[in-house]
Amino acid sequence: MATDSILTLAGVVAGYGKLTVLNGVDLRVAEGSITTMIGPNGAGKSTVLKTVFGLLRPTAGEIRFRGQAIAGLSQRALLSLGLAYVPQGRNLFPELTVRHNLELGGITLGDRKRLERRIDAVMGRFPRLLERADAQASTLSGGEQKMLEIGRALLLEPTLLLIDEPSIGLAPKLVGEVFAILRELRESGVTILMVEQNAKAALAVSDDALVLEQGCLAFAAPAAETLEDPKVHALFLGGGLEDGAGGNSAQAE
Repeated sequence: MATDSILTLAGVVAGYGKLTVLNGVDLRVAEGSITTMIGPNGAGKSTVLKTVFGLLRPTAGEIRFRGQAIAGLSQRALLSLGLAYVPQGRNLFPELTVRHNLELGGITLGDRKRLERRIDAVMGRFPRLLERADAQASTLSGGEQKMLEIGRALLLEPTLLLIDEPSIGLAPKLVGEVFAILRELRESGVTILMVEQNAKAALAVSDDALVLEQGCLAFAAPAAETLEDPKVHALFLGGGLEDGAGGNSAQAE
């Protein structure tokens, strides 16, 4: 795992209107890692992703991507720098085909030939999307829809992928497939910052863990150490170590 930080937050304060959710968040994401944020409901996990991707503007603090201050930049500018965001839930055009969803996801590329090459590359990474290229997105399984969402984010060849609850609503087998995809992306050079309610399974494929409480970073540690920490299990992972990768109390807000 790389040790250089690709993303840093220092003293970040943000929220929704008069409601402050992040109360001075300080965190670092190592380049070349999968980093998972865990914590109780309302801790600010999803808010961190939204703030990094410019959907919320911080009222204080600093966000740096590869050393460049990015707070206040537009989503288009962030995409051009190498950030991509896959939000929680389904964010597809359900009546359009798989291919048309991908085409719309890469519309900012401008160059049609370059877009087609990247769509072909995404289809190569996700053979099931190639098989169903002409099917309406609404007819895809939950796992296939998540592959399409991730594939659409990859069209712009991000170096940092922000992903919120990638396994939500998926059967256990499909959860494993999605996490396998994330591992493959990490191995190909994409850094991943993830929020995931299935915290045990997410930490099992992660390099680092960030634990948020009440809008602040409680602590950061290697994911393997976090999985073995009895206090973390009691507070966030649903009990004893023998529970495996099943349900837990770490939900997204």
